[in-house]
Amino acid sequence: MLRVPNTAAKSPRAWQRMLSGRRLDLLDPTPLDVEIADIAHGLARVARWNGQTKGAYPFSVAQHCLLVERLAQELRPGIARSHRLAALLHDAPEYVIGDLISPFKAAVGIDYKDFEHKLLAVIHIRFGLSPRMPNEVAALIKRADRISAFLEATQLAGFEVVEARNFFGRPPARLRAPKLVPLPTGEAERLFLERFRHLTV
Repeated sequence: MLRVPNTAAKSPRAWQRMLSGRRLDLLDPTPLDVEIADIAHGLARVARWNGQTKGAYPFSVAQHCLLVERLAQELRPGIARSHRLAALLHDAPEYVIGDLISPFKAAVGIDYKDFEHKLLAVIHIRFGLSPRMPNEVAALIKRADRISAFLEATQLAGFEVVEARNFFGRPPARLRAPKLVPLPTGEAERLFLERFRHLTV
């Protein structure tokens, strides 16, 4: 009897099953497969700095995103709500691909960044944002991201201030730097979802 090869079994699985029941195809993601509950759940469980931070809990990407949104608003008072939402979601792809530290991203190369940008564009579309932010908004979010990295580095990751300035730049003198306290996973997830809902009402 002729055996038909099972090619489907040999194909590598390229989708991630989410707790919501969605299956996100990592090679061809669509907005229909993106749920904010999955994003919040995942980001609250991904540690910044590969977990090399002080405190009883990791400092999660969910907390980092909350901080970046807050800093963007402080840097530009009156910023549009949609742009604040983009700041909150700036690292949303990490809910499925994790938080690779910058040196490793550089080693992986441009294909990784292309994939990250493609998934972020899909997430933006899912929540009513432009796939790509205007250059001035992208620059603002990047600046807030670097300030957040400076604060995290000096308060949690063991960097000296001078060393952190060399890598991330000097935060504005007028900035009211918050004290960073890593939160339990459930609390970080709740706060992220709460902020998302506030920005999308």
